[in-house]
Amino acid sequence: MIRLENLTKHFGAPSDPIVAVDNVSLEVPTGEICVLLGPSGCGKTTTMKMINRLIQPTSGKVFIDGRDTSEVDPIQLRRSIGYVIQQIGLFPNKTIEDNICIVPDLLGWDRAKSRARARELLGLAGLEPDLFLRRYPAELSGGQQQRVGVLRALAADPPVMLMDEPFGAIDPINREVIQDEFLKLQREMRKTVIFVSHDLDEAVKMADKIAIFRSGKLEQYASPDELLAHPASPFIENFLGTDRALKRLRLVSVDCAMAKDFVCATPETAPAELCQRLKGARVPAALVVNADGVAEAIIDGERARQAHAALADLAEPVRATVPVTADVRQAVSLMLAHDMPVLPCTDEAGKVCGVVTFRSIVDSLRGGGEP
Repeated sequence: MIRLENLTKHFGAPSDPIVAVDNVSLEVPTGEICVLLGPSGCGKTTTMKMINRLIQPTSGKVFIDGRDTSEVDPIQLRRSIGYVIQQIGLFPNKTIEDNICIVPDLLGWDRAKSRARARELLGLAGLEPDLFLRRYPAELSGGQQQRVGVLRALAADPPVMLMDEPFGAIDPINREVIQDEFLKLQREMRKTVIFVSHDLDEAVKMADKIAIFRSGKLEQYASPDELLAHPASPFIENFLGTDRALKRLRLVSVDCAMAKDFVCATPETAPAELCQRLKGARVPAALVVNADGVAEAIIDGERARQAHAALADLAEPVRATVPVTADVRQAVSLMLAHDMPVLPCTDEAGKVCGVVTFRSIVDSLRGGGEP
């Protein structure tokens, strides 16, 4: 756990100080990711650097797992905290293996143990150890180098990690991949992470809690969903943007947003019967499913009222489905791309478990607090 108590930093002459961070207090529980977010110059990077004492606080305290960091030798403190920066900072004359092992070597780890750790981490990050251990940074792409930078920070198994815009210089496609890989590692390792970002979408995706700064002060500290649903001030509301309801779609799983009382039919169902079943239903269309519970077609009420035709002639084929494990943003994208008012939601076997409709999405957002 990381706890900041009244953390303050002044620069310049004591008689005319510049306040960079002003009386910030917050607590990050063990195993959670806290993203520090805000405009340029708001104090988020200065706050993070006071945690490992790259910048000395003017006043206030930092506690890691209950221990006052001001009582720890700063060099030892930094070796016990993982640190990832946007510029990566790999040593160009060292192999990837030796780069990852920098801190374990400084801590006096047995060489066999540290090299085994490097191999293990590369495997976890999807980089084949036998291909990458002996390479040099110049032989890797920018995205691969950034992944190695994260692995180096994890090498000595620190309980705390500080990350200063670590993915900001990576192209959007690789950024998504690296973010996903880091979240996968985090689910396994459960580090306590302070993550500085300027990207709201990244913060919403990565964070358990978001701390929004303004002119050195902490304006709001909340979960992404609470922040987007209930901004604490006009400044935060403006900072989040008018599309904050859309940003919340990433936070809602399809499983939580789908309607489970959907209308089903088989190819043999009479159109008149289906039309009757759709009356009063909360879904605008029915699914035609096969014997295995797989959705094959969609038919709305207007088509079902053409009672003299067979369902097979009236229904439209299913053009897309969404896994129940996906987020609602993916579901909305598919619904818009394929003009589908009803999107089947499927389990691992492809069986329909429910449907997403625009009505069910609105209801799910209201369940977390209407923005």
